[in-house]
Amino acid sequence: MQRRNICRNMAIDTVLHPAQTLIDDEFPEMKIFQALIWENEEVFLLRVFVNVKQHPNIIVTLYKTSKIKKYYESKI
Repeated sequence: MQRRNICRNMAIDTVLHPAQTLIDDEFPEMKIFQALIWENEEVFLLRVFVNVKQHPNIIVTLYKTSKIKKYYESKI
């Protein structure tokens, strides 16, 4: 999180209150929680990949992207 300049609270909020939740086709144990975020007057998509088969659930990776149309499954 620190390396990608994403604060812990933002990641947790995305997991607890996602705009979208997807299941990875290749890894069904992986859920992808997504939320739109605004930084410096720009919109990004925050994607948080969580292994839901682990107890407690584990954040495997997360990143923010400007490629919203590629990953977000609805019209903005």
